[in-house]
Amino acid sequence: MLQYLTNSASELFRDSSYFLSLREKVIPHLKTYPSIKVWVAGCATGEEVYSLAIILEEEELLERTTLYATDINSRSLEAAEKGVFGLDEIETAAQRYQKSGGKRALSDYYKVESASSSAAGSARFHSTLKKNVTFADHSLVTDAVFAEIHLISCRNVLLYLNNELQNRAIGLFHESLCRKGFLGLGSRETIQFSHYAKYFDYLVKSDRIFQNRG
Repeated sequence: MLQYLTNSASELFRDSSYFLSLREKVIPHLKTYPSIKVWVAGCATGEEVYSLAIILEEEELLERTTLYATDINSRSLEAAEKGVFGLDEIETAAQRYQKSGGKRALSDYYKVESASSSAAGSARFHSTLKKNVTFADHSLVTDAVFAEIHLISCRNVLLYLNNELQNRAIGLFHESLCRKGFLGLGSRETIQFSHYAKYFDYLVKSDRIFQNRG
């Protein structure tokens, strides 16, 4: 039932302006930390995780970053950990990757499965991208803080929650973030009506990227 009730739709480098803003506005701050913790909340099947991992790799931060990829859907988490995506998706993702400031070719990060493979017609992302990724079950509705985080990315998740649960989730993000840490919600969501809005400043208003006041 959970598989049908939870939304697992996602795309690699979805909304390229969001990833470009992370690269240009957030990454320079993250480079000042000796070690970094990033949380992708509601990671679905992992597209956002691998997109962020590629950016961190290109900015020479992946080696000192711990990525937490969480979701309440166990099947989605299993798919995310495999890192296998359809080639039809990869073709359009390559264009979004370049618009997000990509420094290489997206094909440098995956291997096309052979026709005889059980995953024929698919691209398997290199295992080095998930070397520092922890995939885990976590609910924004019921679970608590588990680490001090420098960047939280949670897009197209809050809009499926009512006002009370949205407020609970944003409070959890506020408690999880280090002082001056970053929260990325994407253009479709906001914290404007949350009790916790006063604890955040806009960093990039168009892409709803906020900085925690502490």
